[in-house]
Amino acid sequence: MWRQVLESSRSAFNDHWPHSALVPVGVGGAVLCWLLCRRRKRTIDMGDGWWGAGVKPQKTEDTSVRPFRIEVSEDDIKDLHERLDRTRYVTPLEDSQFHYGFRGTELQKIVSYWRNTFDWGKQVETINRYPHYKTNIEGLDVHFLHVKPPHLQPGQKAVPLLMVHGWPGSVYEFYRIIPLLTEPGKHGLDPSVTFEVICPSIPGYGFSEAPHKKGFNTIAAARVFYKLMLRLGFSEFYLQGGDWGSLITSVLSQMKPQSVKGLHLNMVPMRMGGLKTLLCVLLGRHLPWLVGFTREDVRRFFPYLEKWVYTVIRETGFLHIQATKPDTIGSALNDSPAGLAAYILKKFSTCTDPDFIQLEDGGLQRKFSMDDLLTNVMIYWVTGSSTSSARFYKENFTREFQTSPTARTPVYVPTGIAAFPYELTHTPRVLAKDIYKNIVTYTYMPRGGHFAAFEEPELLARDVQNFVLKLEKN
Repeated sequence: MWRQVLESSRSAFNDHWPHSALVPVGVGGAVLCWLLCRRRKRTIDMGDGWWGAGVKPQKTEDTSVRPFRIEVSEDDIKDLHERLDRTRYVTPLEDSQFHYGFRGTELQKIVSYWRNTFDWGKQVETINRYPHYKTNIEGLDVHFLHVKPPHLQPGQKAVPLLMVHGWPGSVYEFYRIIPLLTEPGKHGLDPSVTFEVICPSIPGYGFSEAPHKKGFNTIAAARVFYKLMLRLGFSEFYLQGGDWGSLITSVLSQMKPQSVKGLHLNMVPMRMGGLKTLLCVLLGRHLPWLVGFTREDVRRFFPYLEKWVYTVIRETGFLHIQATKPDTIGSALNDSPAGLAAYILKKFSTCTDPDFIQLEDGGLQRKFSMDDLLTNVMIYWVTGSSTSSARFYKENFTREFQTSPTARTPVYVPTGIAAFPYELTHTPRVLAKDIYKNIVTYTYMPRGGHFAAFEEPELLARDVQNFVLKLEKN
């Protein structure tokens, strides 16, 4: 019976549409589908996950948002002091500065300050100055700051901004920039755009619970932070990040572009390889106009071997260790506070300015106070997060890293880039466009390095403001 119906329908269709007419119709339909597919911007699948201990419970997820305060444990302080008292120091080579890593004599001075002068209780009061919260997402207690503007003009709305840190940083990196964004007029910035700032700790970093299962990567982190923003009532928002924060916010932009009003970065990952990059390397120095380089790009990009090959190899040894055997190095760092300080503070030296490698003290206090540096170290120490934070490298640098959906999917949301001169690598605009297809602002910053919000909060705040103002006016 059904066969007769189908045959009858087919006969009627063929009588009304002869085969000669079907050919152009089919070709036209194929072309139309191809054009529609080209116009549809690719996104990456958000997926889902469970990172808590054991099997995911059947009960409904607790979506409550709970206030949180950092507390000082006298037992932790006593244990820290005992370990610092037992530190065994390395005698540095003569005239070696920071070329061999963190200089032993400088570490001895820092440990002495840490043991005898540094006041963790006072620093905790500073940390608790802003409101802290926790909420459970995908089985993890996620910690975050949520700072609202204390004063708004009648009719004025705060712009939601999610800021994400990296390694070896923490939410404490943003303590200098938060008041500039939430009270801009008070600090000499444009009062017409005021931000409501949300700064989460990446799970496994600081006060956010560490994943209990393998595989927690930038996609998982981006998804968790997206769920966090929805839970806080934000369906649209701006993003800002550097280091891991730049990758996580980029992935969130690939995942949910309809929610991201704008993406601002102070570190831009660059795709290595390919004919375009090769031509830039070969021709950029002498024929910059031919490859789209500016004079400033030439100054920052070349000499290529020194600034890309040698510098990257010299300064990314930690990456290779953490991307392969994070628990090995983590065991050492979790046991020795002095070792943890040397490991972390080395990055705050040469990633702030590569020339600091020539200095006996590593130039640490040229941009930061010792209290600020040790507060960041203490966040890793008291939470025992040196190992779990290092694992984030292994979860991301897998065999499929270069062919993953995040590597193959462009970012289409409006993007602002703040290019700081002492960032580990410089990515010219023409190369950044390989990934970020809608660059609205690109600023050559006059000074500053990797930890932009910590080093140059005013410069970064102004650039974020200018980027958002440009978008909000359109």
